[in-house]
Amino acid sequence: RKKSMIITINREFGSGGRELGKRLADALHVPCYDHQIIEMIASEQGLNEEYVANVGEKCIESAYPLTIGHRLAMMPLMMDQTIRVASAQRQLLEKFATQGDCVIVGRCADVILKQYNPLNIFVYADMDSKVERCMRRAPEGENMSRNEMEREIRRIDKERAQYHAMYADTKWGSREGYHLCVNTSHHEIKKLVPAIAQFCKDWFAEL
Repeated sequence: RKKSMIITINREFGSGGRELGKRLADALHVPCYDHQIIEMIASEQGLNEEYVANVGEKCIESAYPLTIGHRLAMMPLMMDQTIRVASAQRQLLEKFATQGDCVIVGRCADVILKQYNPLNIFVYADMDSKVERCMRRAPEGENMSRNEMEREIRRIDKERAQYHAMYADTKWGSREGYHLCVNTSHHEIKKLVPAIAQFCKDWFAEL
């Protein structure tokens, strides 16, 4: 049986990792799971999407029980909401992985799906590029200064690193935890994707 091509994307905020994940999935003709993970959990658990997004990548204390791994399923049914969200997220990621080839953005999928031997990509960029990208894509009416934007980027990246630390032995963003690290500084994402797609194909062809 052919091994599934499961690709996970971890990314610094503002690095374009989400766009890279989507374009990579399109180039490889596989599904990309990103925000719909939040939508599916929110709908399934009857919860607010913003709340699910917060628990899913930011809420450190609530993620803690996940260090017991698969024993989570054996916990009492009366788990509080945050544990329910974390558990639902794990189940959903595993469901995607068993369905076949896919790209998954964020959600600590690199660690949660370790047994499926995913190809783990980390996307990063220098601060100027990240601020530039965020300012360009800011919603109408959001008038952050460059300094405020930089502070926000640092805050979100710190939360992602802390969240990742609850699951993984390796440090978020350190090359030991990934198979490919991509620096998107001053580059258009769409121009980088063909080479990354070829790397992914070659990687899985060798396994």
